[in-house]
Amino acid sequence: MNSTKILDAKGLSCPMPIVRTKKVMDTIQTGEILEVHVTDKGSLADIPAWANAGGHEILQQSEDAGVFKFFIKKG
Repeated sequence: MNSTKILDAKGLSCPMPIVRTKKVMDTIQTGEILEVHVTDKGSLADIPAWANAGGHEILQQSEDAGVFKFFIKKG
C-alpha cells in the first residue's frame, strides 16, 4: 500500500505513539495515508480507537516480527 508519510514510533510507549501520530496527521491532507510503525502492544487498541474518534480510517493493520503497522487514511 502506498503511503504519503511513514512514522517510526518503534520503541515508544503509551501515549507517545498516539501523540506522534496526531502530530504527523496534522501535517497531511484529507485522503492521504499515514503509515505508522509501533512496537507498543497497547497501540493495537489505542490507534484504532484514536483514528475512529478523529474520523480517520484504518485501511490496513499488520504485524511483522513484533512491529505493528497501521495504514491510516486521514478523514
